[in-house]
Amino acid sequence: MAMQAQEIEDLIRAGFPNAKITITDLAGDGNHWAAEVTDESFRGMNRVQQQRAVYASLKGAMDGNNGALHALALTTKVPE
Repeated sequence: MAMQAQEIEDLIRAGFPNAKITITDLAGDGNHWAAEVTDESFRGMNRVQQQRAVYASLKGAMDGNNGALHALALTTKVPE
């Protein structure tokens, strides 16, 4: 079952309560999403570390065929 934008944001927000989060449905099908997450906690981390932290906040939603979240294009940033 596909996830809704709010569900994705809620999972990410639980791990990054002060982040600016933008979720976009890339294909209009509820299966292909983009997320942009901007958070101060990323400062000092490289991009791989930042993205791993966000994927960890999804708590298995992207785990193989059993994951409710099929595809997520992820962009992480540190606030300017």
